[in-house]
Amino acid sequence: MARFTGAVAVAALVSFGSMAGAHAKDPVVFAAASLKNALDAINAQWKGEVSKQATVSYAASSALAKQIESGAPADIFMSADLDWMDYLAKKDLIKPDTRVTLLGNRIVLIAPKDSPVKIEIGQGFDLAKALGDGRLAMGDTASVPAGKYGKAALEKLGAWAGVEKKVAQAESVRAALLLVSRGEAPLGIVYATDAAADPQVKIVGTFPENSHPPILYPIALTKGSSSPEAAEFLAYLQSPKAKPLFEKEGFTVMGKTATQ
Repeated sequence: MARFTGAVAVAALVSFGSMAGAHAKDPVVFAAASLKNALDAINAQWKGEVSKQATVSYAASSALAKQIESGAPADIFMSADLDWMDYLAKKDLIKPDTRVTLLGNRIVLIAPKDSPVKIEIGQGFDLAKALGDGRLAMGDTASVPAGKYGKAALEKLGAWAGVEKKVAQAESVRAALLLVSRGEAPLGIVYATDAAADPQVKIVGTFPENSHPPILYPIALTKGSSSPEAAEFLAYLQSPKAKPLFEKEGFTVMGKTATQ
């Protein structure tokens, strides 16, 4: 399986030094790459209302969690799966009473917008035939949540063995999206919200919800956060004002009831 990094990355790993100045005055948010469109819109709206803004850094949830573990100055962590939030929780690096499972998502199979590919996703579907000599763009299946969900779905549907050696593993889901958007891969697995954000791709199939673990996005303040603005922004992300902006990008807003 090939790994694609560097030029295809939509967000570099956070530089501790570059974040330090922002941390002094703005709440610093580490967020999964798939949240970019929604969070950028919410952050702009918050700024328009209260004349404050968050500094948001986007990357794979795994990379962000590791940076928080290493002391990166984040106030808020938004993960694309429960595992990486649990990872920080076990290390006592988040404030557990602030943790909320805020959003839900789906994974889809995408192709370039002009692709003639037609495929019906189901048990035993022949993804390898649809790929031909091309590669399947996915987030890293060992660490990137979208990659893990995609691999789980393909295994459940009996398609993984046929494509395992054809997977182009990217460092984030947005990097996988870019491979398909540029025509460098004929097919890819990304979140439905990512597909909706890029007019250069189209959805050719949606994976059944029972083919993979539920796709949930938890959010929490980090243990080291003492910023009143961070708590305000966290509350704003859970407010009715933020909900339509999340929904516009295709997320399901879960609310405050699902805390684990």
